[in-house]
Amino acid sequence: MTVLALEIGPAGFAATRVAEDVGTDDIRRAPIPAAGAWEACRTLLHETAGGEDVAAIGIGSSGPIDMTAGVVAPTAVKEWQTGFELVDSVKKAFPGASVQLGLDGVCLALAEQNFGATGQVMDAVSIAVSDRISAGVMVGGLVVVGRTGNAGHLGHLLVPGYDEPCECGGRGCLEAVAGGLSAVRWAQGRGWPGATVAELVSAAQSGDEVAGAAFERVGTALGRAIASIAPLLDVGLVVVGGSMATAGPALWKPLNTAVATHARAGFLAALRVVPSELEDLGVLAGAGVLALIAAQD
Repeated sequence: MTVLALEIGPAGFAATRVAEDVGTDDIRRAPIPAAGAWEACRTLLHETAGGEDVAAIGIGSSGPIDMTAGVVAPTAVKEWQTGFELVDSVKKAFPGASVQLGLDGVCLALAEQNFGATGQVMDAVSIAVSDRISAGVMVGGLVVVGRTGNAGHLGHLLVPGYDEPCECGGRGCLEAVAGGLSAVRWAQGRGWPGATVAELVSAAQSGDEVAGAAFERVGTALGRAIASIAPLLDVGLVVVGGSMATAGPALWKPLNTAVATHARAGFLAALRVVPSELEDLGVLAGAGVLALIAAQD
């Protein structure tokens, strides 16, 4: 039985077989093309399947999504921004396969629960801070999906002290301050010569003043967001991963300071914020969990 996992991410597509003998070298990736996004995605899945019959496919997609309808509208895929029937398209490409769709944050939470830091707790929040921000919420041992499948959109939580315009049309959203692309734009506006999130991370690690200031903003905003959701959900563990989380003290010092400053309620005394150990594989690993669930249906 061949089972596949597919990630629709902000920077590209990724797919892998779901099996114990699969490693990181077996993951196939493709950039998001300017046109023909579905054709590129379908080709990637067929190459990953290797001509074998596919029993189930799990999909983790950046949002927004409509989980019931099987429709995705990720910001990074221009062709799909008005809504693309991804689940039906996958089913047509792989007749007989069971297909399960989940938001990238939901998949992230499933991955942390099954392979990462939250497996021994009942209530936790898992966050990935890369080009954009995704998050998943686990309450009572169950990952929260939400009415439309979009629960966990932490990137659009309003953060006190900030008023930057967000791509969603609002202002003061966490992603408009702490998302990697937003941080790069902020740094560039203050003379930083780099162009990518990876370069910004490296510059902050090397002590660049502007990059450090950018991460001061990112860490402070993220810490304030965590301090807001922790009392709402009564969680004791928050896991933070993604490329921005690799910046070291430049991120973690202001983040921890903001959490300590604002998460002061007595029942939050045991709140822990820890780095993820899943690197950039959380969403794809969670999509694999969805695939295994789909295979059992």
